[in-house]
Amino acid sequence: MTGSPGAPWLPMRDLRVLDLSRLLPGGFAGSLLADLGADVVKVEPPAGDPLRRIAPETFAAIHRNKRSVVLNLVEPEGKRALLNLLPEYDVVIESHRPGVLDRLGLGYAELRSAHPRVVLCSLSGFGQSGPYACRPGHDVNFLALSGFFAVPSRPGTRVERPGVRIADLAGAMYAALSITVAVQDAARTGTGQHVDVSLHEAATAWAGPLALPSLRLPTPADTPVLTGDNDVFTTRDGRRLALALVEDKFWRAFRDRMAGEFPELATDVYDRRADRTLHKETVSDLLAGVVAGRDLAWWAGELADLDVPWAPVHETAAELLDDVHVHARRLVTATPGCDTDQQWHQVRFPVLFGAGLDSLRTPAPALGQHTGEVLSRTRTAHTTGKAAP
Repeated sequence: MTGSPGAPWLPMRDLRVLDLSRLLPGGFAGSLLADLGADVVKVEPPAGDPLRRIAPETFAAIHRNKRSVVLNLVEPEGKRALLNLLPEYDVVIESHRPGVLDRLGLGYAELRSAHPRVVLCSLSGFGQSGPYACRPGHDVNFLALSGFFAVPSRPGTRVERPGVRIADLAGAMYAALSITVAVQDAARTGTGQHVDVSLHEAATAWAGPLALPSLRLPTPADTPVLTGDNDVFTTRDGRRLALALVEDKFWRAFRDRMAGEFPELATDVYDRRADRTLHKETVSDLLAGVVAGRDLAWWAGELADLDVPWAPVHETAAELLDDVHVHARRLVTATPGCDTDQQWHQVRFPVLFGAGLDSLRTPAPALGQHTGEVLSRTRTAHTTGKAAP
């Protein structure tokens, strides 16, 4: 669907979502849908989503293009208001622990009774069933059990925790994909379903293809995907350089260019991938010593015209913003926050569609900004018997 002539291309403009979740996973899942045009209404308690206070810029980034309604779902009035809204919406997203919605009288059975085609997407740490289902948890706990730490990142070291909330975001992406599939099926069959998304299982799905093959290896470090020439190395001035000389042609090009400066590279003993993999620790130490011999600026100058995979490591947000490729692709834009006097940087939807997509249309809403608007449309629809426009 392209909409009326001259209208922006918003391929999911017909999808309507009620988002009852809080913090990162549900908000990011809804953000993916909202960026693509879905009408996502964030249903917040009177105190608001805690992320508004904990990390306001992150909140603004994952709640742009949405509306905010305040409903106290613990009270009968709030519960009735939600159930009255439900027939106008296709999807409900929630991130409570299993059983909480049931205790509120808003479980899937109640939602389906109010709207048979509704899709309920529940994001939880460990899913709606199983021995861990009711455990509390955060991203690091889900990663710990996912196999993520079973995939070695460099020879001779243990895997450390990343700063990015991988399980939360992976689960959110599976949620957004699964919602679109379930809504399509509901439109075809007239029957919705409960979609059970486990953040732990999402992280395991990402880690599994690299972690599980180690079952047949004497040690995980023997995996052929762990090499000493595909890593981050520290330069003489304490900066970091990412090198990925995995293919033989890249190793040879790097070796040929640098052998004059670094005689230790003047050997063909590691020219074959199999030899570099067999001696991964030696290769890692070799490259670490070579890279430590010069400053990052020297390396950038030497590698600029050499056709090998390399990159300086951006260790600050300012370095990311200054990257010429980020500028050329208009990947990051300064946009209004919840307070329009503020300008906060956000990453656009990370796909360029030939039809065009403006994913930075409206800033994140203030708490309850659209409560009157959304509830009044519902009252109008109930009065006239017609869907609100």
